[in-house]
Amino acid sequence: MASVAYPLLLWLARGHVGPRWLALGLAALALARAAVARERVWLAAAMAVGALAAAGAWFGGWAPLKLYPVAVNLSLLAVFAASLRRGPSLVERLARLREPALPPAAVAYTRRVTQAWCVFFAVNAALAAATALWADTATWALYNGVLAYVAMGALMGGEWLLRRRVRARHARAPGTGHD
Repeated sequence: MASVAYPLLLWLARGHVGPRWLALGLAALALARAAVARERVWLAAAMAVGALAAAGAWFGGWAPLKLYPVAVNLSLLAVFAASLRRGPSLVERLARLREPALPPAAVAYTRRVTQAWCVFFAVNAALAAATALWADTATWALYNGVLAYVAMGALMGGEWLLRRRVRARHARAPGTGHD
């Protein structure tokens, strides 16, 4: 939850709490994440966040702390992309929790959805970096604390609608045993 609320917390903290104190909080989050990391990618993500926190504490500036959403998006991109490389895709793993015997068409679909999430996280990381580097803190907080989540929700909702349509089309297709 702290990760989701981070942009709002940083925006609210400005003027009340120095960046070094916020950096200590971010370092604590990174240490907690590193302690429970079971995969190397999550350990690497925790180390990257720890490095941002260290830079924020060392230099006493806000800029490294505003890069946290970039690190989160790049970490998620790495997780989703790694699942495409070694398989099964992350979305396929999630789908199999609900439907263990996925047909080949569904496996292909989940791979495409995983690819779409990779594109989303890459674009979102770029936008998070742009707001961190060139926008004021209010704009950064608005994008990273609200608009990025609205975009994520739109992607999730759009995919859900598309999935319903694809499933209905496959259920009606000849030879599926559903016609």
